[in-house]
Amino acid sequence: KLVLAARREDRLKALSEDLSAKGAEVIWQVTDVTDRKQVEALAASAKEAFGRIDVLVNNAGLMPLAPLDALKVDEWDQMVDVNIKGVMYGIAAVLPTMREQHSGHVINLSSVAGHKLFPGAAVYCATKFAVKALSEGLRMEAGDEIRSTNISPGAVATELTSTITDPNAKKAAEDLYSVAIDADAVARAIVYAIEQPADVDINEIILRPTAQEL
Repeated sequence: KLVLAARREDRLKALSEDLSAKGAEVIWQVTDVTDRKQVEALAASAKEAFGRIDVLVNNAGLMPLAPLDALKVDEWDQMVDVNIKGVMYGIAAVLPTMREQHSGHVINLSSVAGHKLFPGAAVYCATKFAVKALSEGLRMEAGDEIRSTNISPGAVATELTSTITDPNAKKAAEDLYSVAIDADAVARAIVYAIEQPADVDINEIILRPTAQEL
């Protein structure tokens, strides 16, 4: 049973059809994680369809890298809205239901940039450090009812570098991402965390390409 959410309806439809053909029970909803009401509506739809919310995966993210001197303040705002507030809105939307059912699992996608700072990535790193802090804070507050997992990938073959508008930063990122691993590697890490017994909470997973130094 899956609930899918993203901004692009065409991709949601295609993925839903593919998963349904493989036997999954799927619903989907166009959702912008920067809109708290939309995230709340998504959680409500999930509960209405399936009666409970077992796992939330906070995966939305932007990475418009640039030096601070470039003063791309609008991009800073976008990163804060998606990378931090989007995660917070997701947690807020599911936490009451998970408390009510005395179980649940929140999985947040941070980054190796949430463990180490990189020149030209100060704001992006700050947002990913924040995600790591939110994950650990939830773990400390959740007691024995709700599990919290922070997953920090390195270079993964996604569209993340497409959000970079600074030409020098884009070139550096593309060089790094030349060794990117497939997104399936991250999916397997998520499945591993979920499949543990209820009394086992995988708090932190860091994974990167074997060839990635940073």
